[in-house]
Amino acid sequence: MNKLIFRTSVLASATLAAFTLSSCHDSDNAMMTDMAFQRTITFENVVTPKDFVQSGSFQGTETPVIMPGQSVSIKFSAGKTQALMFATMYGASKDWFFASQQPGIKLFDSNGNAITGDVSSSVRLWDNGSKDDTTGQVESKPIIQVPNLDASQLMKLNLSYNDVSSEFTLTITNKSDETAHTTPFSPGVWAVSNYNGSQLLNSAPFFTPNALSNPEITDIAQMGNISKMMTKLNANTGIMTGLSPALVVVYRGDKNPIYELGKSDSGMGLKDIAQFGNVTKLQNTLKSLSNVKGVYVAGNAPVAPGSKITANFKAEPGDKIAYATMFGFSNDWFYANEQNIDANTKGDLSSKTSLFDSGTGIDQYPGAGNHQALFGGTPQSENVIISKVGTQYPVPAVQNVIKVTIN
Repeated sequence: MNKLIFRTSVLASATLAAFTLSSCHDSDNAMMTDMAFQRTITFENVVTPKDFVQSGSFQGTETPVIMPGQSVSIKFSAGKTQALMFATMYGASKDWFFASQQPGIKLFDSNGNAITGDVSSSVRLWDNGSKDDTTGQVESKPIIQVPNLDASQLMKLNLSYNDVSSEFTLTITNKSDETAHTTPFSPGVWAVSNYNGSQLLNSAPFFTPNALSNPEITDIAQMGNISKMMTKLNANTGIMTGLSPALVVVYRGDKNPIYELGKSDSGMGLKDIAQFGNVTKLQNTLKSLSNVKGVYVAGNAPVAPGSKITANFKAEPGDKIAYATMFGFSNDWFYANEQNIDANTKGDLSSKTSLFDSGTGIDQYPGAGNHQALFGGTPQSENVIISKVGTQYPVPAVQNVIKVTIN
């Protein structure tokens, strides 16, 4: 009888305990559900567009002046639609200068193939209109092409091209000694205009034909002095970029499901974001992972400077958030959070964001590489570990390109 009472008591206690535990578990689930929250994440492109992606100067090898018979070379990067503008003084004149036609020397043909070899036909000789050609007296006339003098007889231009780096070399040769118009060339300037995906930011660099000149070109045309132009170019040259739609994932655990620094790309779809800004593959892959609680996409088109995109996401206490968006004017770069971020965080996350190289495509100069998606290209394949982008190119600081906030 006592045994029966003991067994009945134990069974009753066990049942009560199980019921109590079950009730607590259900209560915890209900509490977690009650504590669920919604946030809005915003990605803003804050880069300042500059007219030129690259610029620089050139001069003779022995003296700053490029004498007859001497040559000088310029190295620069460019993609389809971009062109090279340069300017240098016709030394034996009052105010003449050499420059290519607008927007510059054509670098690719209609099929996207690099133009190489002799491109001397691209050079023109211009009268700045600021001095009388005979007396040297000051005048104010529009810039016009010098008549009856073929600039290509005085200056030879030759282009070579490296397809891997999308880098050109322009060699300028002073061959005026072969003519009756022997002249030195002054130190010169050059620039490649930025391209925003639809047009050049400056389609008439340095000067406008048939209009009055400016102080920068006037100094070159009259004195061969490039100081003012270099100051202007330095202030108006810089890498810019668009951003792709951003992928946002809510997850549990300590491992960022989008990427792992120091490891090769996993093939889940990060490559598609880093090379082409396409989030679809990674979005679908992440949805199948057990530790992923939600996948969201902000935006549906490239994000130009001055524009922003947003996404709303749901999370619970203990969840974390990760994100990625393409550095659009690159071969395979992406912005992502470097540190783990609590999904309940609010405020500016830009300091937690870094620029990464996915290691899946060979790099070229940002915004000037013919294998970049910006120019309709496909990066040449490579397979190296995911790493932070270094200092090989003068890329603006993260906070000067992208601002990430949660509210």
